[in-house]
Amino acid sequence: MSGAEFVPLSLTPLLIGIFAAVACALPGNFLLLRRQALIGDAISHVVLPGIVVAFLLTGAIAAGPMLLGAAGAAVTAVILIEAVRRLGRIEPGAAMGVIFTTMFAGGVLLLEQTDTSTVHLDVEHALYGNLESLIWLDATGWSSLWDLEALRYLPPELPRMALTLLGVAAFIALFWRALKISTFDEGFARTLGIRTDLLGLALVIMAAIAAVAAFDAVGSIIVIAMFICPPAAARMMTNRLEAQIGWSVVFATLSAVLGYVLAGYGPLWLGAADAVSAAGMIATVSGVILAIAARFGPCRHRAGAPAGV
Repeated sequence: MSGAEFVPLSLTPLLIGIFAAVACALPGNFLLLRRQALIGDAISHVVLPGIVVAFLLTGAIAAGPMLLGAAGAAVTAVILIEAVRRLGRIEPGAAMGVIFTTMFAGGVLLLEQTDTSTVHLDVEHALYGNLESLIWLDATGWSSLWDLEALRYLPPELPRMALTLLGVAAFIALFWRALKISTFDEGFARTLGIRTDLLGLALVIMAAIAAVAAFDAVGSIIVIAMFICPPAAARMMTNRLEAQIGWSVVFATLSAVLGYVLAGYGPLWLGAADAVSAAGMIATVSGVILAIAARFGPCRHRAGAPAGV
């Protein structure tokens, strides 16, 4: 494929997929070690009431208001999960189950009771994404990368995911020491004066921001997979946190690239007439990578033990 075809048709979807995958995988490492890896699944359920409320307030079916509504619902859910977990003294998984099922059911009831069920709110769009359609039609080749006029027409999902990835990476870099200590020894972290409760809440909120930012482009299927599969596979490759972060970035990037390519060309290579969902294939590739790491990873027998500091 020449640059005149690759840049407008494949470059931006690939970059968006990579940015989304890495933005979810980075906080996913800490959530995995804190036994909160299913927070991505929880967020994927709680966005429905946020989307409905955004439509009711604005009367518009547009990406901006719905993303804001989904983000508000996600942050609300994170706060409620932490409140239930701490006040009720129950495990994180049970707290997530209580909140995300309640909020999802509330979203369904809200749809039915406000006569919006006949309106196409594009909830499926949040589940499956539209990665294949995020093409850059104004690009003519590699020269478009420094053409200011062409850059004005980049898909808005690309700068959005780039900024989200930078924000997540900056948060982890800024609070790296505190995150590392509190993840492995919360009691010791408190003796050092670290507000572990606020730090844990901030981590989950950052994960929620990454997840919601990715919904419009890649859908919640990829979000759920990237929160869990790359960090879990990386955990089986090393016992050092720094190395685990690096492995997770490699696995997330590899999943996005291979998944996108296989979704478009894999069926054709096998003689089929149509491509398959890029989101589904990326999630599938991440699962295959996890399975390979579970079978051949050097630390697979100690994957349940805490990583080294």
